[in-house]
Amino acid sequence: MKVLKGLTSIGLTMSMLLSLAACSSAPQQSASPAPAQPAAPAAAEAPKTDSGSPAAEKVKLVYARGKDSTDSTKKLVEAFMAAHPDIEVEVREMPTDTGQSHDQYVTMFSAQSSEIDVFDLDVIWPAEFAQAGYLLPLDRLIEQDNIDTSKYIKGAMNAGNFGGQQWTMPKFIDAGLLFYRKDLVKEPPKTWDDLIAQAKALKGQGGTKFGYLMQAKQYEGLVCNFVEFSAAYGGKILDEQGNVAVNNPGTIKGLKKMMEIAQSDFVPTNITTFTEPESHTAFIEGQSPFVRNWPYQFALAQDASQSKIVDKVAIAPLPAGDAGSAAALGGWMGGINKFTKHPKEAWEFLKFMTGPEGQKISAIHGGLAPTYLPDYDDPEVQKASPLFANKDFVDGVSAAVSRPTTPIYPKISEIIQIEVSKALAGQQTAEQAAKNMETQMNALMKK
Repeated sequence: MKVLKGLTSIGLTMSMLLSLAACSSAPQQSASPAPAQPAAPAAAEAPKTDSGSPAAEKVKLVYARGKDSTDSTKKLVEAFMAAHPDIEVEVREMPTDTGQSHDQYVTMFSAQSSEIDVFDLDVIWPAEFAQAGYLLPLDRLIEQDNIDTSKYIKGAMNAGNFGGQQWTMPKFIDAGLLFYRKDLVKEPPKTWDDLIAQAKALKGQGGTKFGYLMQAKQYEGLVCNFVEFSAAYGGKILDEQGNVAVNNPGTIKGLKKMMEIAQSDFVPTNITTFTEPESHTAFIEGQSPFVRNWPYQFALAQDASQSKIVDKVAIAPLPAGDAGSAAALGGWMGGINKFTKHPKEAWEFLKFMTGPEGQKISAIHGGLAPTYLPDYDDPEVQKASPLFANKDFVDGVSAAVSRPTTPIYPKISEIIQIEVSKALAGQQTAEQAAKNMETQMNALMKK
């Protein structure tokens, strides 16, 4: 994906909601997989809907989601109920810690509880929940209501697809982006080789100490960075059928480029201890011309109470490799509890929440980046945040790719973290890391 020249200067502060996905500085998903459950039947029956038929009585839905520090959820629910007077929606607040939310959902659904109807899922949960039989399949509903899924960011839709079926709809997106000092950088780098050249040349200029910042500690953020390098060079971790594909030339080349950067003299010597806070703090203190981070980085850079680089920051998609630019997908999805007693009404709410109007409300009142691409052309959405009106931001999130879609994701992630960390530390080559990941992942798949 090409980085546009002449990135528009952004002078306004964005109030982004900091409930980021599993790669972010928010609490992480529990590393413990859900209890084993029988796989959901491939041909599970979806309920038929007829929004024009009046309900015999008012139906009450319970919608579960994490804490919302804005009024966007309230406004979304109010708008939905105004359009559907026969449906009442009660919002149930789940723990802020996504791992705790995950475990509470597993407890409820494994008992086939119908106490909630619609719920939010971290972007890395759908495959696990689908295989466990917790989610209602959406394909027939999407088809019968003629929803054009091509208008959604592809990576966000793919994150909810498992076993050839669509199990969730995307609500909002986070994606890795390149933030740079526009007072130091004449033109953002188009490729990773361009970035390396600029990082070397700019280190020390304008009071900087480094040339580039990233997340390289052994944790989920490392997986996100690795996925971006791998995908940029055409690599895969799992193929479309869910088979292990990590030991391939693209993944190896991407890891080599990641190692080249992490082992260079233009990153901090302790880069392998950096998570989001270390990265964003060093950047807003003016220590580097470049940082890879999530959209919230922009709001911090514009906060005069803590940033030394206010009005000096611009955004671009991450640099490209041989296969283009790639950004790790973060964000949240919406799904329907398979055991709901009100599948028709639950679908109406999910369809509204993740559709054009619902995502517009979330963008305007919650600062959440839409996954429904036409919303970025809406003047009210563009007015809500300078990022939403910025073509480079839209291009960046549109390049998002999901992490491996698998019900055993936590174990796959652990393997990646360990083997990539060894490679970055110089304890093994990229080829050895790819081979080790392949061997261990295949062993997992056979269990």
